[in-house]
Amino acid sequence: MDNCFIELTINVDSKSADILSDVFFDLNVLSVYIEDADAGTADEEPIFGEPGMVAEGLWKHSKVIVLVNNSTDIYKLISDAKLNSGLDFSYATKKVADEDWVRLTQSQFQPIKINDDFYIVPSWHDIPPNINHSIVLDPGLAFGTGSHATTFMCLEWLSKNVTSSSSVLDYGCGSGILAITAKILGADTVHGVDIDEQAIIASNGNATNNKVNIKFSTPDKLPEASVDIVVANILSNPLRFLAPALAKHSKSKLILSGILESQSEELSEIYRQWFNVKTVQCRDGWVLLECTKC
Repeated sequence: MDNCFIELTINVDSKSADILSDVFFDLNVLSVYIEDADAGTADEEPIFGEPGMVAEGLWKHSKVIVLVNNSTDIYKLISDAKLNSGLDFSYATKKVADEDWVRLTQSQFQPIKINDDFYIVPSWHDIPPNINHSIVLDPGLAFGTGSHATTFMCLEWLSKNVTSSSSVLDYGCGSGILAITAKILGADTVHGVDIDEQAIIASNGNATNNKVNIKFSTPDKLPEASVDIVVANILSNPLRFLAPALAKHSKSKLILSGILESQSEELSEIYRQWFNVKTVQCRDGWVLLECTKC
């Protein structure tokens, strides 16, 4: 099995499973999904109901399954996940053949409805009929497909607030999904930045696939000018240190995500030096902060 990946399995409760899946996505793993740890036993929980129904929650005993490259430093990945989630957990590993990973990845990513007129669609699915806005986006090495709670909240906010006169900066662009969304929704000028070169490559590729013109770069190449909307969907630790830079680039609105509810007040207090801050949405233990320049 020279061409293989490593699968990590973590058994936790439902709340921890939801948090860990989000945190691992932020750490740029290949794939994350959650299963019932009691599947196949008398304790199995059928929580999803009929096809098309929305789940009311995760399983009481959940299993988080993470796929990473064979070359990944597992010890560092786990240490970072524990630090960013505030959770302690044990895990097991095994090797997975690459062709199995491809099938698994495609099976877990379905079209994502942002609103009745806006969908995120993997390339192996058809675009839903009679909608005005769609993004074709496949999961890959750079974070951001729209299924993550923090990304979804940002997408919803952008869908309601971007106008044809908006200038937008996606800080920590990952796959470029938020920048691409802003441009498809009609934003005038859009920039995206990330410290990860892989993210820049992925973002440029996704922008090309969606036929939009966006400038992606590392932060050192970002123009000094401020923009109407800055959106930063990254973890709370970077958001603490980036506060002065994000405030400098924001002319009017700064949208912060990647923040756990327990971290919300601390982050809000930091950004109140420059903004009026309010929580506009909570989803699966995460919050979206809307910061308006004072």
